Amino acid sequence: MKDADSIRRFQVDFDKLPVQFPTHLHPAEFWEALGRVVATFGFLEETLGKAIFSFTATRQYPEMEIQAAYKRWLPTLQRALSDPLGGLIDSYGKAVRKNPKATISNLDDLTDHLRKASTIRNVLCHGSWNRRPDNQGRSLPFFVNRNSEVFETPVDLAYLNQVQRHATELACAVISTVTQMGYQFPGSTGPGEPIW
Repeated sequence: MKDADSIRRFQVDFDKLPVQFPTHLHPAEFWEALGRVVATFGFLEETLGKAIFSFTATRQYPEMEIQAAYKRWLPTLQRALSDPLGGLIDSYGKAVRKNPKATISNLDDLTDHLRKASTIRNVLCHGSWNRRPDNQGRSLPFFVNRNSEVFETPVDLAYLNQVQRHATELACAVISTVTQMGYQFPGSTGPGEPIW
C-alpha cells in the first residue's frame, strides 16, 4: 500500500479535449440522424399516450360503473404521460382490447412491432456512442440490456434513417387505430369527431 503522499494524482485537462468531445468522432450528419430518431421515438410515445386517452375516453360503461371507472381513469392518464415506451405499449394494448368500438384487426402484430422498435429505441437513446466509426461510417454503440445482452449491430446513417422511418410508420398506425373509429386524433386538426 502506498503512502498517501506518494500517490501521483491526475485530473482531466478539459481545455485540451477535442471540440465537441465526446461526440467529435462522428460527422454532424450522424448526430442529426440520431437526433431525429430520438425525437421520433418521443413522438411515438406521445402518440401512444394520446391513443390511450382516446380509447379510454370513448369506452362506454354501464351507469352503475361510471364513478369507479372515472376514479381509475386519472391514474391511467397519469401513467400515459410518464410511462416509458414499454409501459405505454402495454397500456395501449389493454385500452384497445377493452374498447368495443376498436376496429383494429391486427393489434397483436402492431404491439409486437412496437415492442421490437422499443428494443432498438433503448439502444439508440441510451447507448454510448464514443467509439470511432469504422471505415464504412458504421458505429457500434456500447449498450447492454437488463438480460446482459450486448448490442452488436453496427449503426450507420442508412440504419438510423430506416429506424426513424419505421418509428414514424408505427406512430401513424397507432393514430389510425383512433381515426378508424371516426374520432379526431387528440391534438390534431384531422378529420373525425373530437373526443373532448
